[in-house]
Amino acid sequence: MTNPTDSIEFASLLCSRLCHDLLSPVGALNNGLELMADETDPAMRERCLDLLGDSARTSANKLKFFRLAFGSAGGFGEAVPPHEAKVAIEGMFAGSGRVKVGWMVDEQMLGKLAAKVLLNLALIAGDALVRGGQLDIGAESRPGVTEIVVRAEGPKLVLDPDLRAALAGSSGGELRGSLVLVLPRDEGSSGGGLFATPHYVSFEPRAHGAVGARLRGAWIENLTSKRIHD
Repeated sequence: MTNPTDSIEFASLLCSRLCHDLLSPVGALNNGLELMADETDPAMRERCLDLLGDSARTSANKLKFFRLAFGSAGGFGEAVPPHEAKVAIEGMFAGSGRVKVGWMVDEQMLGKLAAKVLLNLALIAGDALVRGGQLDIGAESRPGVTEIVVRAEGPKLVLDPDLRAALAGSSGGELRGSLVLVLPRDEGSSGGGLFATPHYVSFEPRAHGAVGARLRGAWIENLTSKRIHD
């Protein structure tokens, strides 16, 4: 973003996303409280309490994720424990049982910017799993370089054409192996690539490290097994 108008528009879009994601669980809390006020049957009141608890947990999980992904993540200094990112991602996607999260991050700490990139890519890939599926996330750090791999696989993936083009680094929707910046150059990033099919999407660095090779090998093994059994 090169001018104040771009910054304001981005902030508006971000606020719209946060409001959209929080409207449902917060609205459910309000509806549950209204039901509790009028309900006298003990069994129904207990059911209302369960629904209120589910809505409260969903709201808290979303806020925790948004705080790390979009906020300043105060309290963590310049590095974030990967476990915090894992808990946030699992709370965002795995709670419903429709998305299974695979975690391949052995680092003790991740730079705050790297953690934000990982969370945002996980959000994009997780949102693409409209019918659930597998969300695999990996990261590794070497001197001057942090490599991040995020892959999603499911019965149906929906990735917005404009978002796909932006990640691919092109103005059109066609993917041509273009590079997508996963970390700024001054953070030691090697750039990355986007690969997508109707059932699979992957964001991964151009200079593949061990984590990329491990995730790639697991995916190829899984794909081969499916082909054998189909």
